Amino acid sequence: MVGLSIKDPLREQNQFIQRSIILFVIMFLMVGLLVFRFVQLQIWQYEAFQTRSDQNRIQVQPLAPPRGLVFDRNGELLAENRVSSSLDLVTERVENLPATIQQLSTLVRVTPADISEFEERLIRKRRPLEPVALRLALTETEKAVLAVNRHRFSGVEVTSQLIRHYPYGELFAHAVGSVRRVTEEDLQRLDPVTYSGTRFVGKRGVEKFYERSLHGEVGYQQVETDAHGRIRQELDKELPVAGQNISLQLDSRLQIAASAALGERRGAVVALDPRSGGVLALVSQPSYDPNLFITGMSSSQFKALSHSVYTPLFNRAINGQYAPGSTFKPVVGLAGVVHGAVDWEETIEDRGFFKLPGQQRIYRDWTWTRNNTGGQGTVDLRRAIYRSSNVYFYDLATRMEVKQLVGFVGQFAFGQNIAVDVADASPGLLPDPIWKQGFKGEIWYPGDSINMGIGQGDLLVTPLQMATVAATIANRGKVVRPRMLLSSDAPLPEADPPAPLPAVAGPQPEDWEQMVDAMEDVIHRGNKGFRGNGTAWAYIGRDIDYRMAGKSGTAQVVEIRQGEEYNEEELTEFNRKHAWFIAFAPADDPLIALSVLVENGGGGSSVAAPVARQIIDAYLLPQLSKDAPMLGMQQ
Repeated sequence: MVGLSIKDPLREQNQFIQRSIILFVIMFLMVGLLVFRFVQLQIWQYEAFQTRSDQNRIQVQPLAPPRGLVFDRNGELLAENRVSSSLDLVTERVENLPATIQQLSTLVRVTPADISEFEERLIRKRRPLEPVALRLALTETEKAVLAVNRHRFSGVEVTSQLIRHYPYGELFAHAVGSVRRVTEEDLQRLDPVTYSGTRFVGKRGVEKFYERSLHGEVGYQQVETDAHGRIRQELDKELPVAGQNISLQLDSRLQIAASAALGERRGAVVALDPRSGGVLALVSQPSYDPNLFITGMSSSQFKALSHSVYTPLFNRAINGQYAPGSTFKPVVGLAGVVHGAVDWEETIEDRGFFKLPGQQRIYRDWTWTRNNTGGQGTVDLRRAIYRSSNVYFYDLATRMEVKQLVGFVGQFAFGQNIAVDVADASPGLLPDPIWKQGFKGEIWYPGDSINMGIGQGDLLVTPLQMATVAATIANRGKVVRPRMLLSSDAPLPEADPPAPLPAVAGPQPEDWEQMVDAMEDVIHRGNKGFRGNGTAWAYIGRDIDYRMAGKSGTAQVVEIRQGEEYNEEELTEFNRKHAWFIAFAPADDPLIALSVLVENGGGGSSVAAPVARQIIDAYLLPQLSKDAPMLGMQQ
């Protein structure tokens, strides 16, 4: 029939075979491609892809070492470590950072200050996948809330670490120092490997000086993490090595007594063991709580500390530089004896004022009154010390060449920092003609020597330096370097002691004894009428049970012009005189030497001397009488 198609089985069979062959070739090629890719991944590029996989799955995390502990000489803990938990973000694993922070703030307290500090940490240099703290010092309740909700967040971790804690708070802030958070500047000078797991570094005091030993050695752990960055298992671990423990010369009971004696007044106390130079107490008031710099503080708290006119962050004991006033006179007196400008028997007539030949300017004694009367009468060196005659030392200073005076007093370490391990102690200033010409562009005038003779003018000292002077006189000329370290549980590389200093050259043994006797009279010479008593007798010498040697000083802050009178009531608080007192006891076999400074406090004998007496009582009386209670030592 027309139009009817007839099947051709042979042709259909050939088409089927052709199509089967094509399909087989295609399948063969696909299987070959899969086999090729399998060989490429599993054999040829196995190591490369394994490394890439491990990098995504396995992390090497640094383990911060526990910081070494700090004790006082009696084993009292001054700096310890406590466990603290923080809320951290691994920003590389967080998809939407602002939204995540907003959600977290609905679960735990996150303040604007926390967010601001978090943003500052983000811009600092850090390692990839390194957690960045958003909130510090989480409470147990906050940790529980975050644990329940951890499945909602990727890249959010709650980590625990040991952080520094100072049990005594502000009491030892200026003595022990403190750690602070690692900053961008710190990262530029610190070894990135050694500090890879550390958030804090010693910034002040002992913590700074012995940072290398206190820090310890970092450890590592290799861990496997999931897609959210959470640790699934620990693969390998190298434990960190804890920092070395150290014991300081400080006596916490004496520190408490010194702080209580100073009270709310601005000032400083430094007490030394004159036999070793050990710093028994170092107080600077007002102080601050160093724990705030670790656990965090509000912006208002930091502003209150950093902008206060009373500068609580300033360490007056080692960095405050002041004119020493009359506490400088014993050194000037010894200089005069050594250079033959005076002897112990020679006298002058102190009428209350001094004039240079041919000049009209009057240099007045502290006894000078508004009625142009005063003076100490007939004065020798011993009386000039215990009565603190300005006129005597005005005259004595002009009898010596300035290089003789400066050369002798320089042996007491004025203008130097001789401390072994007191971090960042200021050197003070011992002026001379070369310094004045270079700094002020002026020559040295006789008036400069006159002012230096009573511890005024450009001369500047720290309370630490004046405690060293007291210890030097107590030792009859042997100079000891102040030191904080008493012992450690292993050798400290920072603790290699510098060479010992030579003894003060010039004074004979009898000169030292006579100077000590004169300084004893400052406290113990009394009942001889106003002009015969030691300057401090009425304030601390009436009922004292041991022999103390000391010297008061009242350092002028603002210049009083010719014809004017010093009227404290007319001056602002910060323009009033500083009160000084240096002392050591027992006078014949000293166990303690100290300096006391009360900023803008007024008279040295009336203000600073009672502070010194209270501190020395607290230290000596329990040793002199085992049955006597420790005075002023209760915390």
